[in-house]
Amino acid sequence: MLDQIAYAIPFLLPGLLVTIEVSLITVAVSTVIGIVLGVGLVYGPLPVRWAVRGFSDIIRGIPILVLLFFVYYGLPLTGLNLNSFAAAVLGLTVFKIAQVVEYVRGAIESVPRGQMDAAKAIGLPFHERLIYVVAPQAMRRFLPPWLNGVTDAVKGSALISLLGVGDLLYGIQKVVGRTYDPLVLYCFGALLYFVMNYALSIGSRALERRFSYIRE
Repeated sequence: MLDQIAYAIPFLLPGLLVTIEVSLITVAVSTVIGIVLGVGLVYGPLPVRWAVRGFSDIIRGIPILVLLFFVYYGLPLTGLNLNSFAAAVLGLTVFKIAQVVEYVRGAIESVPRGQMDAAKAIGLPFHERLIYVVAPQAMRRFLPPWLNGVTDAVKGSALISLLGVGDLLYGIQKVVGRTYDPLVLYCFGALLYFVMNYALSIGSRALERRFSYIRE
C-alpha cells in the first residue's frame, strides 16, 4: 500500500495545487461579488432586489454539476469559448456567489432594525451606517456559514475533473488507470481532502473566536 501511495504522490501533487488554486479563486471572487450583491438585495432599489433575488434563487436551484456543464458546453454556443480551467472556475464561482448572497442577506437582516434607525437619527449617512453600525454586527453572523461554504468549495472542486481539469481527483483517476487499485488511491485522496478541510475548520474556529473577541 505504501509503495502505491509513494508512486502516486508525484502525479497527485500538481492536481492538489490545482485544487487549492481553484478553491482560492472561487472563494475570493465569490465573496467580494456576493457581498456587493447581498447588500444590494437588502438595500438596493426594487429592480436590483428583484434581479439579485432571481439570480440567487435560480442558481441555487441548479445542481452544481449541471451548472458546470452548462458553462463548459453552453457558453461556446454564444461565441464565448473557455478552456476547461476557466469554465470550472466560472461555474463554481457563480454557484458560490449565489450562496454568499444569502449569507449576507441573512446576516444583515439579523441585525435589529432599530440599530439602523438610531444611526440615521443621529445623522449618519447611509454608507457610514452600513460600515460602522450594521457590518460589525452582521459579520459575526456572516462568518459561520461563510466558513462552512469555504470547505464546501474545496469539496465541490472535485467535480471539475469531469471537465478534464487536472485537479486532485483527476490525478487519482489517472493513477488508478495505471495501477488498477482504486481502493487505496481513493482512500488516500479522501485523506488529502480531509486534511485540507480539517485545517480550514481549525482556522475557521480560530477566526470566529478572534473576531468575537475583537467585537465584544
